[in-house]
Amino acid sequence: MTTYCESECIERQSEQKPPNFIRLIRDVRQMKIIIRSKGNFTTWKMSLVGVVFAMLIISLPAFAELGGDEASVETDQVHMEGMRRIARAPAYSVHEIQAPTGSVVREYVSPAGKVFAVAWEGPVLPDLQQVLGPYFDRLAQARNNRNGRGPLVIHEPGLVVHSGGHMRAFVGRAYLPDMLPAGVEVESIH
Repeated sequence: MTTYCESECIERQSEQKPPNFIRLIRDVRQMKIIIRSKGNFTTWKMSLVGVVFAMLIISLPAFAELGGDEASVETDQVHMEGMRRIARAPAYSVHEIQAPTGSVVREYVSPAGKVFAVAWEGPVLPDLQQVLGPYFDRLAQARNNRNGRGPLVIHEPGLVVHSGGHMRAFVGRAYLPDMLPAGVEVESIH
């Protein structure tokens, strides 16, 4: 009888679900055993770091970026701790953010609510990774591949970037030619 009761109690305990954090720990331990059996411990640590990093990136707020939505321009203002003003033209609107450093970033938004161009000027470069978003990798690659000094110019079918200046006097612009609203001249992006 005692054996039957013990096995019955054990079955009842296993049917009860543990709290979420305990299940998570149990799942991670099982994953650790599986990964450790397939590779070394360093591989497991790198996999875990990658998963945690991806989760952090996904949870970060979206910044207004080239090709992004107008709704996130306010997040840029908060990130830059700047003052924003909006100027409207018939074919687009310009969100100008003045940072305390004296730098100015202008984000050009189409009537469809998409950021089709950005421009910057001032004594400090803005966070170009934030401003250019997914197009920043092309800028970084062009920086690495260029010889010497001078302005950085990228002319590709889907992206145009001009960036130059010197200490305390930076200027640049980037735009997506395919997203320019009808009637907008490239010269108006400054």
